Amino acid sequence: MSIAASDDRRPLIWAISAHRLTEVFRTVSPELADRAAIEIIDKGFDDAIAEIARRSEKRACDVIVAAGAHGAYLRQNVGIPVAFVKVGGFDLMAAICKARQFSDRIAMVMHRRVPPALNRFATLFSLPMQIRAYQTAEDARHCIQELAAAGIEVVVGPGLIANLADEAGLTGILVYSLDSVRAAFDDAIEIAAAQKAEKSRRTQLDSVLYHLNDGVIAVDMAGRIVAANPSVDKLTGRRVREALGQPLRQVLPDLEPGQVMTRGAGEIGTVQEMGGKSVVVDRVPLLDEGMQTGAIFTLHASSELERAVSKLRAHTHRRSRVARYRLDDVVAESAAMRQVIAQCRVFAEHSDAAVLIHGESGTGKELLAQGLHNASRRRRHPFIAINCGAFTETLLESELFGYDEGAFTGARRQGKPGLFESANEGTLFLDEIGEMPLPLQTRLLRALQEKEITRVGSVDTIPVDVRIVAATHRDLLAMVRAGAFREDLYYRLNILQVVVPPLRDRPEDIEALARRLLPAALGRAGLQEAVAPMLEAALPVLKEGAWRGNVRELENVSERLTMACLTEGRPLSRREVRAMLADAPARRQAPAARSLSAVRASQEAAHARAVLAECEGNHQEAARRLGISRTTLWRKIKAARE
Repeated sequence: MSIAASDDRRPLIWAISAHRLTEVFRTVSPELADRAAIEIIDKGFDDAIAEIARRSEKRACDVIVAAGAHGAYLRQNVGIPVAFVKVGGFDLMAAICKARQFSDRIAMVMHRRVPPALNRFATLFSLPMQIRAYQTAEDARHCIQELAAAGIEVVVGPGLIANLADEAGLTGILVYSLDSVRAAFDDAIEIAAAQKAEKSRRTQLDSVLYHLNDGVIAVDMAGRIVAANPSVDKLTGRRVREALGQPLRQVLPDLEPGQVMTRGAGEIGTVQEMGGKSVVVDRVPLLDEGMQTGAIFTLHASSELERAVSKLRAHTHRRSRVARYRLDDVVAESAAMRQVIAQCRVFAEHSDAAVLIHGESGTGKELLAQGLHNASRRRRHPFIAINCGAFTETLLESELFGYDEGAFTGARRQGKPGLFESANEGTLFLDEIGEMPLPLQTRLLRALQEKEITRVGSVDTIPVDVRIVAATHRDLLAMVRAGAFREDLYYRLNILQVVVPPLRDRPEDIEALARRLLPAALGRAGLQEAVAPMLEAALPVLKEGAWRGNVRELENVSERLTMACLTEGRPLSRREVRAMLADAPARRQAPAARSLSAVRASQEAAHARAVLAECEGNHQEAARRLGISRTTLWRKIKAARE
């Protein structure tokens, strides 16, 4: 019988009794309809167990409420928690008072044991009452027969006792009150809530274990498997998850338990053969309030550790991965630049999405990228920068994604991790993203979508957690319309956008930058005494400039003014500063536009010369690192000079 409408958010409770307690259940259960869905089952013992099995096929209840021998029988034979209806002192007194209204020849029969308080109560009030206890239904039947033969007329007890007394021609009084049943239902609801919380914690733990690349097995103190994740099956080739409850030594005989079970001693990083493969095993004791309750075995594939070692080695040889600048380091006297800094700070502190920084060359896009990184939660992890226009397609691909041993001629032994791997958990800054070749844009898009990369020459995927900050001076949307840039990649990169205004649109920043850059250049040359007169002479002239090269041009001009001071042996006058700036080639005529092929050749030659310098002029080694022949290396450098 259903007492309350089904509600998935409420616990389902089955109140089970084949005796008078059923009527008390029916009286109390409507009061709790908003807290639990209560169904009453009017059956006992084996009949009740059969009904539980039938109903559980549709939906098992959370808790059973029962009493006496019947409740004990259910607890032993079903795998569902049982909340007992318990007898309180008030229940006993009320039942005895009711019994004495019928006769003075009273007996009280309780399940399992007689509460000591009951004996004291009977002695204190000189009640001529027999007190008995029973264990099973058969015990109860014999007890009633003996009491009837002894002249007892009224019997107080649980539902089974009250029913048997009535059958024997005696008066049966139910010992349970409405309050004791209410307390049992309250206990059942609390048990259901605790079960739900425990189930939620276990679900979270199972979810974590499920997504781990390492295999994890937990066993109890008897060595039986209590938990395992899918990675264990992959690493061992055995169906470990299907063997819960079985001894670990039978399921994985190759897995040595070590001393973690016998002495509680953990072992980290031991290597052993399992199924013909080398596996690294960690063994740690599983503790509960300081007591060992089992052990956890973590299995690592040796290839993953080799990759980690390779990455660690590369870390010691790669250039600095630390972002030096913070957003507070950016000069921002103008309202426009202050808005840019505020925007970057919000993007850094409240989002992990990709950022596209757009601005003319020399406006300080990488400075902002470093500031973004240092203001974000990734600040303690690497910041890696690469100019996408400084490499050929092949070299850029290997730089970004790395390569495995033998991927191409000249590839290093053990392979080489790419920048995505090196920037894991940190920030990867892709400068001049508009110069990236179309085929490589496809690989980049997949890496951003799947959050995993594949090295050149490999088939294994490597998960990466990297925030992308890209920068460009080009109109990417126009490039998308022209088919020179992938539209899907554009929208993947342009989730958050920062537009850096050119220096000519923020004249307030020119003086502030000059007051920082010019004294710094003079200080490096040992001309500290010239700072004040040079600022007085140069600032009015510098504020008049168009600064097509933006901050970078202003920095270069500061260096040239410093060299002029050294040459003249004195600070320059305002007329001399104006004449120097007016005579600058950048002021007279814009440089002639070069073709893309010429730009590419120049960039390739610059990179080749840099590698050659690293190899101390060894052409053979430089060609090997670049993955080209010595002849091609010579031709690229010569063509750029011509």
